Amino acid sequence: MESFRFIHTADIHLDSPLKGLSSQEGRVASRIRTATREALDNLIGHAIEEEVSFLVIAGDLYDGDWRDYQTGLFFAGQMGRLAKAGIPVYVVYGNHDAESQITKRLELPNNVKAFSSRKPQTFTIKDLHVALHGQSFRQRDITDNLMLAYPEPVAGAFNIGVLHTGLGGMDSHPNYAPCTLDDLVNKGYQYWALGHVHRRNILHERPYVVAPGNIQGRNIRETGPKGAYVVTVEDGEVRDLALFEADIVRWAVIPVAVGGHSRVADVVDAMRGAIEKAVAGEPDGRLLVGNVCLQGRTDLHDQLVGSAEHLLAEARAAALGLGDEVAWIERLVVATEPVVDRATLAARQDAMGELQRILIDASHDPEVLEAMNTEIGDFIRDLPHDVRADAEDAILKAAIAGDHAGLIGQVTGYLTARIAGEEH
Repeated sequence: MESFRFIHTADIHLDSPLKGLSSQEGRVASRIRTATREALDNLIGHAIEEEVSFLVIAGDLYDGDWRDYQTGLFFAGQMGRLAKAGIPVYVVYGNHDAESQITKRLELPNNVKAFSSRKPQTFTIKDLHVALHGQSFRQRDITDNLMLAYPEPVAGAFNIGVLHTGLGGMDSHPNYAPCTLDDLVNKGYQYWALGHVHRRNILHERPYVVAPGNIQGRNIRETGPKGAYVVTVEDGEVRDLALFEADIVRWAVIPVAVGGHSRVADVVDAMRGAIEKAVAGEPDGRLLVGNVCLQGRTDLHDQLVGSAEHLLAEARAAALGLGDEVAWIERLVVATEPVVDRATLAARQDAMGELQRILIDASHDPEVLEAMNTEIGDFIRDLPHDVRADAEDAILKAAIAGDHAGLIGQVTGYLTARIAGEEH
């Protein structure tokens, strides 16, 4: 059997905006907006440089229906580069680019083979003794276990199953095309090229069941290196999986411990040091996008909450001061805790104490909670799915979860900090 290498990628989400950053201006914003294109350009260049035998894309090549034809034209151009190098491409479409989701289409170069959405389809590469089996999504919400209908492995071939699946709801992703790991392992294929889950994971070896993650992180939950696997096959067995880091923008959570500081100015200095350290730890050429998270119990808690806007500006200034297109701070989270707890505040015989007692009572009042369930519940149900799914703010997350007592607790801390902060 021939020895060869191929690239397994998925979840490119071409031209998808990086959430929370699309409204920014300037050169940094321009780089952010083109990140998915540049990441794909990197990947295609690596495929040509490494002279791989073929490329597999396991779903969500596109983020949804194209805004215009430029998305399709860019992809066609990248595929043309591979065609010139003699590299075929095999594509499964997933939930984001399902047949029902895409209304604009262009004919692709002849080296691109897309799996049918009607039933499982097999493509063979005879000179390599490779058989690829896959099925694209007809509509976004596929609830059937598609792989049960995948054909039996081709005898004497290296069999690759290409599947876009939630694999039981892994990492809280919608469980589209649900199946189990045992389903895949017992199919008889040598390699499963999965897509949909954005966290890189080698779920099983011999046979290999692999989720490469996406090639470009799109929000703060997708931190760390992003890319695709270069798979080396020798004598019908996988000998090596090498990660190629294709990403242009890299996300990171930057923790800052503030418990030992007595002045806000000291916190600003600590933020600067943490941002510099985070940038120094990332490879050259990538834009680091971070969320700064202030942590610890501190007497400064009230002042930090009250000056969050100023602190965010200080963090961004620190990032921009490191050089052009080096780092950007998307958000600052004040996750500190006051040294004095709510129970102690509630015992005070002043306006602050009265506020604490009112809010604590409200968090246990059935009538208040029922009214919140009605009013806030209606508001939450009207929010777009993406807003609910991508919520990061603690107050909004509590509201979405229907944790109204917890929501009051979150608001209590915020109000207390703001009022106390204004007293300083």
